[in-house]
Amino acid sequence: MENRPRTLPVAPVRLAGRRIVLREWDEADIPALIEMYDDPEISRWTSVPSPFDADAARAYLGRAREARAVGRRIQLAITADGGQPQGEVLLFQDELDQRDIELAYGVGPRYRSRGLASEAVAVTTEYAVHRLDARRVLLRIEAGNAPSAAVARSAGFRPTADEPVQREAKGRRVLLETWCHRNGEPVS
Repeated sequence: MENRPRTLPVAPVRLAGRRIVLREWDEADIPALIEMYDDPEISRWTSVPSPFDADAARAYLGRAREARAVGRRIQLAITADGGQPQGEVLLFQDELDQRDIELAYGVGPRYRSRGLASEAVAVTTEYAVHRLDARRVLLRIEAGNAPSAAVARSAGFRPTADEPVQREAKGRRVLLETWCHRNGEPVS
């Protein structure tokens, strides 16, 4: 299979697991988005601006909609029942190989340690494999981010031997380890 650009669906996506519903963000979610991203732990491990206020939230949603409109990224709110957002899961094309899908996730401080991120990652992985025909589903995790690594393990991901991926985040160089879940089966 050639390394051809993948376009993600631009139509609304709604996914459900045992205890969660993943749904599109809307303007009414701005307070929940602020609560989630204006958190020191989220700021520590992501490139999201800090402080994260209403203007930052509106800009964030605007960029998400632009990327979605051209099929580059899907950003879904993690909810219990389709209502109050408790976190977010992102699905986007891998920058190194367009046949692969990369996921990212975050959960608001009030909702951590409930397994929400693990279930959201598992549901989104299944979607990427079975609906988007992803060759591999990847997570990129900074060394030292133990909570994110725990989510990855819980969702069936394992570290790969791939060279760390370098990205810039808030003016610093970040090295990210690649974790993989291949076609629904954990990498051994």
